[in-house]
Amino acid sequence: MNLFYIKLLDSFKSKKIIKVISGLETFNIGKIYKMLKAADIAQASYIDLPANIKIISFLKKVTNLPLCVSSIDPLELYNCVMNGANIVEIGNFDIFYEKQINFSAFDILELAIETRKLVYSKDICVTIPHILNLYEQSYLAKKLEKLGINFLQTEGLHWDIDNSYIAVHNYKYDMISKSCHIASPTLSSTYLVSSSVNIPVIASSKINCISSSVAFSNGASGIGIKSAIYHRTTIYQMSLYLSEIFYMTDVFIKLHYKPQLICGINKNKIRIQKQIVY
Repeated sequence: MNLFYIKLLDSFKSKKIIKVISGLETFNIGKIYKMLKAADIAQASYIDLPANIKIISFLKKVTNLPLCVSSIDPLELYNCVMNGANIVEIGNFDIFYEKQINFSAFDILELAIETRKLVYSKDICVTIPHILNLYEQSYLAKKLEKLGINFLQTEGLHWDIDNSYIAVHNYKYDMISKSCHIASPTLSSTYLVSSSVNIPVIASSKINCISSSVAFSNGASGIGIKSAIYHRTTIYQMSLYLSEIFYMTDVFIKLHYKPQLICGINKNKIRIQKQIVY
């Protein structure tokens, strides 16, 4: 794993990356500050922000949390790095899909190449567009890895579950199925992309405290959280929900990476060994 920002290395290795996403369209500094403080209190890994020099300059004065900036403009990303951004990301395409603007694998590769030329000493994350079919997603992920991109992010479709579908599947009472269904596009992409590359993958879009553990079991090294906390009104409510996600992450790790005692007989002695079971 090749990361410039060493402070995140252990979190990536232990699959404990939790990033808070403010969104490309969010320029309300009051809203961003609330999400930042909630992320600080809950000890999130980092926060993802729009690539705006004024926002970055202000936040650098009030937090030590790593700042990631997202854009589809390599020059914007470069300018933010010059003003203190720690990580850059090509992605968060939601606002473009609403305008019927889509990105091909070729478009993403061109943006990645240009960004790496400008930002050569910072970590770069690239979102794999979910509008691409699974073969194209795998192909793009492999190409980005070869370009030296540090980690990838998956996304889901910008849609809501049809009310009749909820009624048929009784989702009103089955929150586990509902959460997994809403996040299913990004969960499937996460499984595919993480199986295709040797760099970390972050699962984002419609992830909540229930589906987060599914994302990790599908190969994610981290998750991105936005919608689950965006509409909560107070810093306390936001930070409390993030803490729930941290708790679910710890539970998943303890269940899937737990030590077991294995007995081995060596002549007349019983030898006890500890082995980590994956």
